[in-house]
Amino acid sequence: MSVIVRTVSRVVAPVALAFGAYVIMHGHLTPGGGFQGGAVVASVVALLVVAFGCERWRKWTHVLLPLEDVGAMAFVILAFLGVGATFFRNVLAGSGGLFGAPVPQLGPNPGALNTAGTLPLMNWAVGFKVIAGLGAVVLLLALFGREDG
Repeated sequence: MSVIVRTVSRVVAPVALAFGAYVIMHGHLTPGGGFQGGAVVASVVALLVVAFGCERWRKWTHVLLPLEDVGAMAFVILAFLGVGATFFRNVLAGSGGLFGAPVPQLGPNPGALNTAGTLPLMNWAVGFKVIAGLGAVVLLLALFGREDG
């Protein structure tokens, strides 16, 4: 690719990564979530593959494939946490701590990040799964789809 495409991708990639992380982190408060944010981050992988070529990113397939398994296992574990009462029970909601702060009862909720219980953790698990899955697909298609000489 040209120098212009590589330079623009160096500027756009960190901004798109930050936006994807924002969408994953705030998925329980705003439209979006793990899948949408993961797709944004996976599009950064596609941008970097197009801009810099696939050979540079070959080693990342060995990172993305286990990351996909970690995302899936984290989601399943979070789903089974509340299995004593019901499947997918939000066991951390209202329990205090990092993710279980009580929701303010008076006035409008300003969108406190730490009131959703297990929902942000599930968004992160889905985000990891989608980032790794779509990123690996993009890399593998780029690696095996090119014509050798």
